Amino acid sequence: MPRVNLSLALLLLGWGLGVGCSRENERQPASADASLPTGTNRPAAAAGENFAASLPREGGVTGYAGSAACRACHEPEFNSWHRTYHRTMTQYASPETVRANFHNQTLTNGDTRFLLSQSGDALKVRMEHLPRPEAPGEETAAMETRVGLVTGSHHMQVFWIPSGEGNTQLGFPFTWLIPEQRWVPRNSTFIRPPDVVHYSEVWNIICSRCHATGIEPRMDVARRVMDSHAGELGISCEACHGPGAGHIGARKLAPTGAKPDAATLRREIVQPQTIDPVRSAQICGFCHSMKWIDPQDPWRQTGFQYRPGDDLEATTPLIQPGNADAIPALKAYLAKNPGLLEDFFWSDGMGRVSGREYNSVAASPCFKGGKLSCVSCHSLHESDPDDMLAANRTGIQACTQCHQQYRDLAARQAHTHHQPASAGSDCYNCHMPHTTYGVLTAIRSHQISNPRVSDELATGRPNACNLCHLDQPLAWTAKYLGEWYRQPTPELDSEAQTVADSVRLALAGDAGQRALVAWHFSWEPALAASGTNWVPPVLGVLLDDSYAAVRCVAGRSLRTISALEPAGYDYVIAPGERPAAHLTVWQNWLLTQRSAGHGDALPDGVALVERKPADQPSLRPVMERLLQRRDQKKVRLRE
Repeated sequence: MPRVNLSLALLLLGWGLGVGCSRENERQPASADASLPTGTNRPAAAAGENFAASLPREGGVTGYAGSAACRACHEPEFNSWHRTYHRTMTQYASPETVRANFHNQTLTNGDTRFLLSQSGDALKVRMEHLPRPEAPGEETAAMETRVGLVTGSHHMQVFWIPSGEGNTQLGFPFTWLIPEQRWVPRNSTFIRPPDVVHYSEVWNIICSRCHATGIEPRMDVARRVMDSHAGELGISCEACHGPGAGHIGARKLAPTGAKPDAATLRREIVQPQTIDPVRSAQICGFCHSMKWIDPQDPWRQTGFQYRPGDDLEATTPLIQPGNADAIPALKAYLAKNPGLLEDFFWSDGMGRVSGREYNSVAASPCFKGGKLSCVSCHSLHESDPDDMLAANRTGIQACTQCHQQYRDLAARQAHTHHQPASAGSDCYNCHMPHTTYGVLTAIRSHQISNPRVSDELATGRPNACNLCHLDQPLAWTAKYLGEWYRQPTPELDSEAQTVADSVRLALAGDAGQRALVAWHFSWEPALAASGTNWVPPVLGVLLDDSYAAVRCVAGRSLRTISALEPAGYDYVIAPGERPAAHLTVWQNWLLTQRSAGHGDALPDGVALVERKPADQPSLRPVMERLLQRRDQKKVRLRE
C-alpha cells in the first residue's frame, strides 16, 4: 500500500485543510506508534505496518479499560449497549462495519475521479485528476489509499482516509445515504448555501470530540501531525460511566471470592440514573451541546479534562445566546463573528440544530425545577436504539411522572382539547415539536415549551399546532389558543389569516423552515389531520430548491405520500442542470385531481386563500405569489 502524501491527498480531494465538519466551531475555527489498534474490528496484521500506523489507536489512555473489560461482569448491559448506534459512531472501516457499496464504484467531484474497490477486507479509494480538455496529453496526479475509519450507521455513513502524516484522518468527499442506498456528495447532506465551499474535515480534532471515548488527539502543534489515541472508538461504556480502570482495580484487589465494598465501587464509577440531575444531564451534554472551549486549553494534546460526574461548566461552559457576556472571550469572539449563533439557535435562543439537545434541556422549566435530566426519558440499556426512549417513556408517561393529574383521561382531554388517544393529546407533539433540524430529518425540540403564534411571528420557528394541522393558517391556530388557553391574539396580516402556514413556510420561508415543513409533509400525525392529496404540488416546488438538503427531504416526503416524483429525478443535480421537476409534478398532480373530479382547485378544508361560496381558488397563482416573497437569506445550519 503506497504511502499517502498529505499535500497530494488534499489536492485530489479538492479541499483545503480547514475545519468543515458541520459540528464545527463550538469554540472557534481551527486555528508514532505503529502498533495495531486494539478495537474489535481492527484491521488484520496483513494490512501492513504503514496502514496500521495511519489509524488512531484504541487504548493507552490513562484510566480507560475498554468495553470488553466491562463485559466480564456486566454482560446484559454490554449486550444492550452493543446494539446501539452510539457504539457504531466511529469504527475501523471493514466489510463488517461499512454499509456502503465499494464494489467498483466510480464517483466524480469536480476534476477528481474516485474509484472505489474492495480487496479482501481492504476498502480502497483510487483518486485521480481528470485530464483537462485544453491539455489532452498532460500527466495527471493519482494515488490509491485504503479507507481508515467510518462514522455513523443509522442515517448515513461518513468515511475517512489517512493523510500520510501521523494518523490524521481526512474526510472523504462523498457520503453513503442509508435509506436511499447510494453515494452522494458530502456537501449535499447539509443545509448550507450552495456556493459555500466544503472544507475537509479532520477527524482527530473535530469529530473525535464526540464520536470517540476518551480521545487524546496528541497533536504536534509545530508539525501539525497527530498521534491520536482513544480509550475506545465510538461512544462506549466509559463515556457515560467514567474511566473504568479504578473500578476494575477495586474488584481485583478484593479478597478471593469476596465482593468489594459497595461504597468503594461507587467511588470508582458513575451511574447517571442515581446522581444529581444536573450532573447526570451534563454527561450527555458533554457531546450533545454547544459549549465554549478556552483557546488555551491543551485538549488537542492531552484530551479534555471533563469526566462523567464532574461539573461540565467548570471546564467547558455551555453557550446560550443570552449568556455571552458571562464568558468574556466568547463575547469578544462573537463581536467579530456576529452571525455565528444563528447557525445553531432560533432568534429567541431555542436550539435549531441536532446534537445540541443539552442546551435546550438546560433552558427548559422542568430542568430548572431540579427534577428533569436526560435519563428522565432516555435509556441506553432499556430502549429501542432508534430513539433511545426508555420502554416506559414512549408516550405521555415521560410527562405524567411529574404531571400526574394528566394520567386521568378526562383531565387530559380537558387540557388538550383533543381525544385522549389522539396525537393531539401526546404531550411531546405540543410541547416538544419537531423544530430542530439534523441528518436530513426533523427532530423534536428538547426545550419544553408551549405553542404560541406570537413566538412564530417573532422567531420564524413553526408552532406545534400548524406542524400537525398543515392545512390551516396561523389565524386558525391563534383563534383556538385564545379560546382554550386565553392567549392574546396577535395582529395578523391577510396572508396569516388565509394561507395555510405550512404552504407559506414551504414556499416563502428560509431554507431551514422549508426543510422542516418538507419533512412534516410525510409525518403520519400531520397527514392524518390534514390529508395528503393537496401536498404534492408544494413538494414539487421544493424538488427544485436551491439547497440540496431541502431537495432531499422533499423528495423523501413526496415518495412517501405519492408516486409523482419525476422519473430519473436526482436531488444532487442542481435545478439549473436539469428540467424543472415541479412542472412535471404539477402536471401529474393535475391528472390525478381531474380524474377525481377536483380540477386544479384544492380539496375542501385546505385553507390556502379565502374562498367565496361558489368559488374554489386555483393553487398555482397563490404558490407563485408566495415564491416571489421567498426568504433568500443564506442559511447554514451547523448540526
